[in-house]
Amino acid sequence: QVQLVESGGGPVQAGGSLRLSCAASGFIFSITGLGWYRQAPGKQREWVAGISRGGSTNYVDSVKGRFTISRDNAKNTVYLQMNSLKPEDTAAYYCHVLWATRDYWGQGTQVTVSS
Repeated sequence: QVQLVESGGGPVQAGGSLRLSCAASGFIFSITGLGWYRQAPGKQREWVAGISRGGSTNYVDSVKGRFTISRDNAKNTVYLQMNSLKPEDTAAYYCHVLWATRDYWGQGTQVTVSS
């Protein structure tokens, strides 16, 4: 079955960096677009970044120029490099894939940015 396992979150000071990883299995990774979402306490889950099967990327305006999504098809892994982190980036970050008309999510990894 489809599995997405995120890692790499943790506490960080404002201005710092983290790299999130999402290890995927159970579907044909190389032909599938993937995305990162985040959810802060008391807020709705929001889309952060996406990467197509061809490597095209898109970002929410609030992270453009600071976050970079990438993929390694040999490792079935998608990454989110987060630089210049701000307290408002604090959230649980989730990996997402749409496969065979179903949405799949990882368990999330917490990012906490202190000022």
